Amino acid sequence: MPASIALRALGTTALAAVTDPALLLTARATLLRELRAVDLACSRFRTDSELSILNQAGGEPLSVGDHLWDALVAAVDAARKTGGLVDPTVGRAMRTIGYDRTFSRVEIRDGSLVPAVFVPAGRWQEIELDSDRRIVRLPAGVELDLGASAKALAADRIAGAIAAETGVGALVSLGGDIAVAGTPPPDGWVVGIDDDHETPRDRVHTRVAILAGGLASSGIRVRRWRTAAGDVHHIVDPRTGRPARSPWSTVTVAGASCLDANAASTAAIVLGRAAPAWLDERGLPARLTSLDGSALCVGGWPAVLEVA
Repeated sequence: MPASIALRALGTTALAAVTDPALLLTARATLLRELRAVDLACSRFRTDSELSILNQAGGEPLSVGDHLWDALVAAVDAARKTGGLVDPTVGRAMRTIGYDRTFSRVEIRDGSLVPAVFVPAGRWQEIELDSDRRIVRLPAGVELDLGASAKALAADRIAGAIAAETGVGALVSLGGDIAVAGTPPPDGWVVGIDDDHETPRDRVHTRVAILAGGLASSGIRVRRWRTAAGDVHHIVDPRTGRPARSPWSTVTVAGASCLDANAASTAAIVLGRAAPAWLDERGLPARLTSLDGSALCVGGWPAVLEVA
């Protein structure tokens, strides 16, 4: 019977599970070690993080460590695969609509109705990556936000590290973005699907089983706040700098990795009504929940595994 441990990290929930309960403490140690490294490298809300220092570099080249380098390469690759729908250069846009601190602090400030300024992004192709020297240069004025990729990449890396260090099957969930590695339980890892990943297990009515790869959900019902320009949420359309206007409350995608699944689910929210065809063309199993609560499954999503 798998065993799991959960904690708060990266402004969200972090969970690790292993198929052998005797190895749970080893998994916990790996989880904590990797989460700390990711936070120090990729947080937009820590002034001492490598990402914050890069964002403040004013167009000057900067040498970066392995975690930030890998996250940047992954973010640029996600932008390329999605045609810029998932764009790491939305950092300034996120900041100017009020997401300039951890979300718990955004919520506390919610009543003050901060102003919102909408800044288009679309400059991911201008990020310069020198792979030989691990040096990065951002165009002056560009700020990065790696929320759409760094967390998913971390889930993949941590699940792989736990499986390698313990020799058993592992699942890692970071804010509901899930990666699995190693030998799964006999019936697979059973995962609940909901608008909010913190919904109690007994109130989740859709479940699927995964054997490998990753599963990611993106949605617009949570991580919302009020501004002087109206209600906003955390998924920004890079083309406009505005929160994406989407008919989908949540899109869940299964992929070869959590990173791939996250890029596709985020792109689907931005694409709106064009998302089902886009996902189906790429053979990505996905479940799209509309604002009225109805669901559409594409790409071979296993609807038969849903439970009432």
